[in-house]
Amino acid sequence: MNSSQSIKLLQDNIAQVIKGKARAIELAVVCLLARGHLLIEDVPGVGKTTLAHSLARSLDCSFKRIQFTSDLLPSDIVGISVFNRQKQAFEFMPGPLFAHIVLADEINRTTPKTQSSLLEAMSEAQISVDNQTYPLQQPFMVIATQNPAEYHGTFPLPESQLDRFLMRLCIGYPTPEEEKKVLDRPQSLHPANEIEPVLNAQHILDLQAQVDKVRMEDSLMDYLLAIVLATRQNPLFSLGVSTRGALALSKAAKALALARDRTYCLPEDIKELAPAVLSHRVMLNRSQSARTKSVEHTERVICDILESIPVPV
Repeated sequence: MNSSQSIKLLQDNIAQVIKGKARAIELAVVCLLARGHLLIEDVPGVGKTTLAHSLARSLDCSFKRIQFTSDLLPSDIVGISVFNRQKQAFEFMPGPLFAHIVLADEINRTTPKTQSSLLEAMSEAQISVDNQTYPLQQPFMVIATQNPAEYHGTFPLPESQLDRFLMRLCIGYPTPEEEKKVLDRPQSLHPANEIEPVLNAQHILDLQAQVDKVRMEDSLMDYLLAIVLATRQNPLFSLGVSTRGALALSKAAKALALARDRTYCLPEDIKELAPAVLSHRVMLNRSQSARTKSVEHTERVICDILESIPVPV
């Protein structure tokens, strides 16, 4: 089974649960292949947690879910050192972050201090506790869900935290036909429990290694950097895309090319992924953010930037 067949098998397996959301499923898989972390932002009840759970269940990997609440502590996530009376020494008890796939459910319902406990893990795939560093399992992916910032009881993620997510996506409401299929489905405790794993950890590591071999021509790199530079110079933004954001877009474009059975990137790969990869890395200036919903308006501005930059031939 080649790489494109493996990726399609994974997507089809998730689609058994997430009806009519092929775009969201593809982006989630692309994020995994690019060694990135995924932020799913949308209103309650549209399938954010189900998408994350379905992706995890489709992989024969360890999976942990963390329900973020206002009283959650950093030690509840990374782990804690406990004194062993028999050995007369402290032993580290790993937290739920020590898994291949970690679901951070409603991440913006906990305090910034607890949110920041994910930073080192997401950036360097390791945890530091009591002057000791512990590597995390590979592959490692954080899938975080959050409700829109205007909902009650939320703590907006700081820019440094948002920048660690390779991609942000919104699932949206299903069409009436898709929603009818969901209603007709036998109701179980969790629909994702009905699917079986189709790939294991080594399969994912092999696919991630193949992503690194996907070719991106110099003209496409220049095109990508022109997009990033335009976000920094746009008067509607008070904060443009960082170098980490440029690297994220490059990795995502290569992963999308592999998912579509190509060994090279096209301009369309960059253009298609730019809103999902860049929109959470920029900040509207105060006059703009006060007048409109930031997520939709930010993506619209990025789309305008894409239209203004010549696509390389």
